[in-house]
Amino acid sequence: MGIKSSLKRARQERKRRLGNRLWKSRIKNNLRKFQEAISSKKDKGEIESFLHEIISLIDKAKAKKIFHQNKASRIKSKIQRIYNSYSPGK
Repeated sequence: MGIKSSLKRARQERKRRLGNRLWKSRIKNNLRKFQEAISSKKDKGEIESFLHEIISLIDKAKAKKIFHQNKASRIKSKIQRIYNSYSPGK
């Protein structure tokens, strides 16, 4: 039997890990939708709405300390570059 505080800490970490996994999964799913919309050459307005939603989720995850600030910036920069290079006629 462990010390009470270490057992509590283990419970807290399990709870945080599950919450973080939920957030990361939501972001990955939205990134996948964004990439599918780019590859299927959808309307630029629809892709822009995916972009805004992803950026919003990443900022919220950064505020909750799920992502480090540099990682969040790196992801946002990457998807912004993809969006900027996109033209529906390609």
